[in-house]
Amino acid sequence: MKFNFDNVTVSDYKNTKPFEHVVIDDFLDFPMAEKLEKAFFNYDSPKWHRYSNAVEEKKTCNIWNEFDATLYYYFTEVNSARFLNLLSGLVGTNLFPDFGLHGGGLHIHSGGGNLNPHLDYSIHPKIKLQRKINLIYYCSSDIELAESGFGSLGLWDGTDSEPGKLIKKIPPKFNRAVIFDTTQNSWHGLVDPLPMGSKMLRKSLATYYLSEPDKRAVNRSRAMFAPRDDQIQDAEVLETIAKRSDESTFSSVYVTPQK
Repeated sequence: MKFNFDNVTVSDYKNTKPFEHVVIDDFLDFPMAEKLEKAFFNYDSPKWHRYSNAVEEKKTCNIWNEFDATLYYYFTEVNSARFLNLLSGLVGTNLFPDFGLHGGGLHIHSGGGNLNPHLDYSIHPKIKLQRKINLIYYCSSDIELAESGFGSLGLWDGTDSEPGKLIKKIPPKFNRAVIFDTTQNSWHGLVDPLPMGSKMLRKSLATYYLSEPDKRAVNRSRAMFAPRDDQIQDAEVLETIAKRSDESTFSSVYVTPQK
């Protein structure tokens, strides 16, 4: 599998705001990009794991046995020593793969799809390495999605407890990859939820890379979400956020009743 890093430099990655990242278009050869999109399960497939609450509405699958040959090949390649050497050179950190795809794999959003601004887990709950780099690859050629302006990845500045100003919007363009550091108070999420009732499909492949823990790393084993502006005073939303970030209660709010 060929990856397009031809015109990407360390400077491109390092000299960015609000945290280190790079956007790479035409990341894969077009035929492979088409195969990956077609390999996604139908939105109503029972293979998906659903997250449905006030801060996230999405479906995911990280079970290798459910992947067809194309998906299996992709995740094998992006976790290979060859790719990790390439990526480690770009970001300046010795990276390790997460073959279990914890939190990663296939992601899909449709009408009502949402992902509030959040910080990813910091320390892997099973192997205790620090989550360092996200690779998000967009493989949805949905024309309506491309032309609507919905589904953009937002990057916020912020502190270790809350997001600040929205600094950048990255549309989920077909065959686009976004690579970013998750250790720099890296608040990210969907800028806006997709319209309710829409048939748009936002498809992405998520792969996360680990490093030796920084001594200053916060021991956060689950994602920490922030309320959107219209949720700040909503006690139920705040309770969901608190439970979602707690190692003992997180799974209880993966799916909660919607108002």
